[in-house]
Amino acid sequence: MAATGRSNSGRHTCFMCILFMMSAAAIVMSALVLNRMLNDDDDESPRSTLSPDTAAGQKVDSSTPQVPSPVPEFRTEAVVDCDPPNQRDPSRVDQEQCGQRQCKWIQHSHERAPRCVLTKSVGYSLPGNVQAGPGSLSEARIVRKGPTKIYDRPVYKEVDVSVDEYGDNALRIFFRPVNSSAFEIPDEALKINRPSPATNKKYKVEFVREPTFGIKVTRKSSNTVIFDSSLPGLTFSDQFLQISTRLPTDNVYGFGEHNHRRYRHDMNWKTWGMFSRDFAPNDEPWNLYSVHPVYMNLESDGQANMVFLKNSNAMEVTLQPSPYPAITYRTIGGVLDFYVFLGENPNHALQQYIQAIGRPPMPPYWSLGFHICRWGYRDLPEMKKVHERNILAEIPFDTQWGDIDYMYKKFDFTYDKTTFASLPQFVEQVHNRGKKFVVIVDSGIGANKTLYAEARSNSSGYSMYDDAVQRDVLVKNATGDILIGKVWPGQSVFPDFTNVNKITDFWARWIKFFVKNESIPADGLWIDMDEPASFIPGSENGCQRNDWNNPPFIPKIKDGEKDGGSLYYKTLCMDAQQNWGRHYDVHSMYGHSESMVTYRALTKLYPNKRPFIVTRSSFAGTSQYASTWLGDNDGQWSHMHDSIVGMLEYQMFGFPMVGADICGFFGADQREMCLRWYQLATFYPFARSHNGIYSPHNSSFVPDQDPAFWDPDFVRIVRNHLLLRYKFLPYMYTCFKEAHVDGKMVLRSLMFEFPTDPNTWAIDQQFMFGSSILVSPVLEENKKTVDAYIPKGRWYTYNGDNEVNSWNGQNYTLDAPLHVLNFHAKGGSIIPMQDPGNSTHYSRMNPMGLWCALDESNSASGSLFMDDGESIDSIARKNYLELRFTLQKGRQLDINVMHGGYTPPGNLSFTSVEISGLSVFPTSVYIDGIKMDASHIRLKRKILQFVDISLAVNKNHTITWNPF
Repeated sequence: MAATGRSNSGRHTCFMCILFMMSAAAIVMSALVLNRMLNDDDDESPRSTLSPDTAAGQKVDSSTPQVPSPVPEFRTEAVVDCDPPNQRDPSRVDQEQCGQRQCKWIQHSHERAPRCVLTKSVGYSLPGNVQAGPGSLSEARIVRKGPTKIYDRPVYKEVDVSVDEYGDNALRIFFRPVNSSAFEIPDEALKINRPSPATNKKYKVEFVREPTFGIKVTRKSSNTVIFDSSLPGLTFSDQFLQISTRLPTDNVYGFGEHNHRRYRHDMNWKTWGMFSRDFAPNDEPWNLYSVHPVYMNLESDGQANMVFLKNSNAMEVTLQPSPYPAITYRTIGGVLDFYVFLGENPNHALQQYIQAIGRPPMPPYWSLGFHICRWGYRDLPEMKKVHERNILAEIPFDTQWGDIDYMYKKFDFTYDKTTFASLPQFVEQVHNRGKKFVVIVDSGIGANKTLYAEARSNSSGYSMYDDAVQRDVLVKNATGDILIGKVWPGQSVFPDFTNVNKITDFWARWIKFFVKNESIPADGLWIDMDEPASFIPGSENGCQRNDWNNPPFIPKIKDGEKDGGSLYYKTLCMDAQQNWGRHYDVHSMYGHSESMVTYRALTKLYPNKRPFIVTRSSFAGTSQYASTWLGDNDGQWSHMHDSIVGMLEYQMFGFPMVGADICGFFGADQREMCLRWYQLATFYPFARSHNGIYSPHNSSFVPDQDPAFWDPDFVRIVRNHLLLRYKFLPYMYTCFKEAHVDGKMVLRSLMFEFPTDPNTWAIDQQFMFGSSILVSPVLEENKKTVDAYIPKGRWYTYNGDNEVNSWNGQNYTLDAPLHVLNFHAKGGSIIPMQDPGNSTHYSRMNPMGLWCALDESNSASGSLFMDDGESIDSIARKNYLELRFTLQKGRQLDINVMHGGYTPPGNLSFTSVEISGLSVFPTSVYIDGIKMDASHIRLKRKILQFVDISLAVNKNHTITWNPF
């Protein structure tokens, strides 16, 4: 793969030309700074999606809108909107009404910025001489100043504030109104894990008294203020809470779930709502399935901080740009419970956040393989046909999935005895081939009397609805009756998964019923529609009009304007009752609680086996129980890029196992796009082909898109890339171990790995898998090259035909013919590999190898983690094998067993070692002191290879060579 540098040293340019170019560059940079606040990378207007007028497979124009002309800066500091858009009341105040609110009217020409802004007279004050104390806990009581009502509801006069210094790099900032019954997320839902007590705090905390109360957190090492809430507008009422914080830079990442166009946020007065919602990631501005009120802010020196708001109520955040970057939070319930984490770099900050919310579990090894699924298998023969053709095409895959087609009329834990009559025998055949079977389970339990009777006739002993009623584990409406909505089985009721202890037994019973009575020993559960989703607003009886269903302020959420302002479209009534509290408060934790219960039920039934759970809806901490995917995406080029952004964000949310539906869920696929998408998915943490049954724009049945569906050339290219994925699975699995033990994420943006290089801060069309592999995919139609940024260092292509030596970080144009995915190993890495098989069951027994990519000092290092791939507590019981690889100055490779508590099956050994970056061919090579025969030493292109060797993986080894 030829790499053509696009920068020029200019060393032969005359001195005067250099001066001219420097002056021009300075002018351009000034213009860019002025333009930054208008950077429309994350434009709020929806991109084109597949429409009835778009031919199947036709490219949809998704070009970035042109950046408008600069607008003069109107601020002298960060400002807070006095009249934020409210979907309950779309009217906006005029200049006269603005003054009546004790606010200030500002004339400007910016399209999105507020014109009526709060003054310093609105907020809270700190009476007396209270200061942040020198100990671990500081407390104060603040008093309201300014208007005493908001949206015709009283504002709390007094609020208790506490700052709890959790550790050297973490603190909690907690606001609670005095005499308030505000909802707080219970520890059963999310208990924040405290770090070790502070011994050398990296921050200092101040109470800001004037002109309005705020809390300021400063990083000691750089004197950077990373959190400062001393802005106007701090407000606490029962159904409207607001706080604003200044930021040190506008490098903001996170908040979710949305279909963000860019990884680094557009700070151009964007507002993002957060409230779990069954909505496909098409129209970018809207709230999607999950809620993660957390962001990372990269500071100018490459250090980073993360801020998490532990609040589950519907909310929104508004971002404002440089030169006064800030965030305003507005939530309609609960308390303001902030956790601030300081990191020496982005990875360090994220590790602390993940430690606080709970680290992800180890995934089953097989789940790293390739998965095949679709919605639209008309019957079992069709599912078998897809399964068999991929086997015959020698496509490596591990798991066959069943979408809702297999169920009897969409009733959970049943299968259709007519259309899927031999499903138990097929699942047995799948298992006999060393593969797995995963099924979907929806949140709604069928309650239609006629259909329920038919389901009981189809599946002997089935009484799931009656059992739920008898155990009293269903969500109730405001009057205490069972709430009835509508999902796939028609009339549906909803388990109250927040009643954790009672419903775990219930859920475990019906999982067991499916395994024993229905004879479907599924290997994993895919829990869907758990926002929770309902096809009717609220319930079959509607919702009462009250402050819960129709609150006085409605954030920017999908369909929030309907019924004069409401929260219940495509979900349940907000005044429904659950064990943790009113649905108004716990709605966005429904998927979280279902994941928690599903995990507990599976570990109760199978105490020694790792659960494999994939959820669509999640909250902070859900990653302790389940993996996720990015939902019902479109089969269009832009959604390939969106998938990278979404996966990188979910890494920050604590989910190492995440992916997007390969080739898209909606729409018929274009061949080239689908091929490029399979290449991209080579390095998805979770790689699954899945598409929908119908086009969303008409009733046409969507064709298959599994690899073997396509032509022979397509099959060959995809097969090669999936074999490549299976080859790198030992490295990938080791990355998941680091995520589980250390909170290091599997997929990383270049910003994460190179935070002091400003060129990486906005890159989201490339990514790192772990710390060693840089992936640069093609994301556009008819492209045979890809523009890639290569950070400073030595980088190597796997086939050995090219080394990229990027001394200071450089842009390259890489050749990318249709059969090629560009990826590079970072110099200084040793990557374990294994000969691929048709599933992980067989590949785990194949010979292994090492790819050593040398850095500038001709050194490299790496590690390998191995266990049985399925025991839930292999690390706690120390039943694992861990190796450390070290290559020193181009002369010696050491393989050291760091922990030897697991012996792989068979005589597993390293049979090859490949070294990229050696400038000379060795004259002699010794393995454990024994000289190798020259026939074992090869030079393949520019890679030195030691082949046909046998080094037991559970023993120490040393390879030395003479470089001359």
